[in-house]
Amino acid sequence: MNNENIVSIAQLKSFLKEVAATKFSINNIGNKNKQEMYDWVGTVILQFRYFSLKKKDKKIVIDYIVKITNRSRIQIKRLIKKKKRNGKIKLSETKKNTFPVLYNTSDIARLIETDNAHGRISGPATKRIMEREYLVYKKNEYERICHISIPHIYNIRNKSLQYKSNVLFIAKTQAVKRNIGERRKPQPEGKPGYLRVDSVHQGDSDKGKSVYYINLVDEVTQWEIIGCVEGISEQFLSPLLEELLWRFPFIILGFHSDNGSEYINYTVAKLLTKMMIEQTKSRSRRTNDNALVETKNGAIIRKHFGYVYIQKKHARDINAFLREYMDEYLNFHRPCGFATDITDTRGKIQKKYDTYMTPYEKLISIQNFEQYLKPEVSAESLKLFSERQSDNESAKKMRNAKSKLSKNFTV
Repeated sequence: MNNENIVSIAQLKSFLKEVAATKFSINNIGNKNKQEMYDWVGTVILQFRYFSLKKKDKKIVIDYIVKITNRSRIQIKRLIKKKKRNGKIKLSETKKNTFPVLYNTSDIARLIETDNAHGRISGPATKRIMEREYLVYKKNEYERICHISIPHIYNIRNKSLQYKSNVLFIAKTQAVKRNIGERRKPQPEGKPGYLRVDSVHQGDSDKGKSVYYINLVDEVTQWEIIGCVEGISEQFLSPLLEELLWRFPFIILGFHSDNGSEYINYTVAKLLTKMMIEQTKSRSRRTNDNALVETKNGAIIRKHFGYVYIQKKHARDINAFLREYMDEYLNFHRPCGFATDITDTRGKIQKKYDTYMTPYEKLISIQNFEQYLKPEVSAESLKLFSERQSDNESAKKMRNAKSKLSKNFTV
């Protein structure tokens, strides 16, 4: 391009304004070989005395060079730095390190042929097959590819367009995704009604599967309701779960479980939606998300029922025992530890279990707790229920009933 007629910054500015208003295209500079383009850029820098210009005028010169060469501003600024440092812009003589191509399209075709025949098995097994094709069966076309490294087999499988275009499609097993429940930790903010839920399997035997327990624990009061069921399929779990939710004296606001399919399914989601209960589920790599109920699994269920095999036919009797004896004992007569958060000098929060009270005592300690109770439950009825027997009397009554129940387990 002949730029002899443009000799001032004002003319450059006018030129750029004109080309901005029209569809301007010029390729005779941008399409030249690099050295010729570099020489032209150096000429423009000298012509307009770039290094002595004001900042705003330098910008106009750069805009001009960018427009003519069709290169980026960053690249042009890099060339200007070279001009200032070396006095002229030269092509870089440094050659980039490149790896030689060891395996050509014919070799990749042999890998494709092997993978299509065997259904893309592991890298080591694939390499051994290609070695045998050459060494045992004397197929010379496998001479180079049989020396391939195992990691490079995976590189070709993942990156080669030739491979991806010709290999038979292999469908991987897709993970089941259910948009049920929000993956987050509940925030009860001191309100009762936010449950932590988990399942406990009694223990298998060569005779078959045993019973399952469904454990529901309120996060704030530690009010605990346990049920027993023959299996955790929807057939058994759904009716029991509805019963357990109704056995709480306060309104249920949240239902938090792990990601097990016994809870993350449309039947449970429909039940919780009908009862206007928010469903959440544990987050990945957060093992403490459901720690409260898992602690209760050991301290209550395993302590009282152990790990011995119990036939499924006893599930209904166990559930009746839990409803008639354990509900009262656990929530009105068995104290639980409640933690106080203490922040040390390093800012680390430690939990100190310095308060022990029953879930009922914790419930009535909440300010205006009556507002959280179900309409059919009153504060007076709870008070009368808690006073009808002492803690020891309730525990002895529960143990006697459990002893009678356990005698039937061997039958």
